[in-house]
Amino acid sequence: MRRARLLTGVAAALGVLSAGAVTASVLQDAPRDARPVQSSPDPIGDILRTKKASGANVPTESPPAGAPAPKSPVAVTPPATVVIAEDEAVEEKAAAEVKAETPVVEKAIDQPATPARRQRRKFAIIQAIDKTTAETMKFEVEVGGRPVRFNRNLIFAVRACEVSTPDELTEDSIAYVDVTLQSSRVNGPADPRQIFRGWMFASSPAVSGLQNPNYDAWVVGCKN
Repeated sequence: MRRARLLTGVAAALGVLSAGAVTASVLQDAPRDARPVQSSPDPIGDILRTKKASGANVPTESPPAGAPAPKSPVAVTPPATVVIAEDEAVEEKAAAEVKAETPVVEKAIDQPATPARRQRRKFAIIQAIDKTTAETMKFEVEVGGRPVRFNRNLIFAVRACEVSTPDELTEDSIAYVDVTLQSSRVNGPADPRQIFRGWMFASSPAVSGLQNPNYDAWVVGCKN
């Protein structure tokens, strides 16, 4: 019996301790009331608050003094107009541009009533070049005469050679030329092969001259 009471008392004590622990835990997790933070010493603030409470005069800064506004409007004189003098070179350039824009009247060429005939010459002056050996030569060929051979393979025959008339715009020499190529073989010369026939103009050798993989030739002029 006594032992049962002792156990009962121990159990009651344990229950009280357990309830106290739960209560302490609940109180620890619960929010707490806010508390004001202790302010640090502020002597200047204390002086200002003391002066304000006692009604002492606090020095104030006066606004800067300015010039009084005029009673009547003040007339403002506008700046003088600046005239920039043009450079003489600029004026000359402008005058040149105006002059360049002026249409140029071309002088009409007086055409005679009867066109003049071209003057024929007896010899044509031909210049030829061998592209393989870089050999070049200027020679004469008689009109209607014996053909001329250049570099043993190129043969020139001239049928006509004329010079331009004074009423033509371009001074020129024109020749009608036949050019044949005679290649050499082991057993003898091959049959000649014609590679050019037509008019050659001295003023445009690149257009009217002979152009061949191995040779170039063109007329230079006509002479008696």
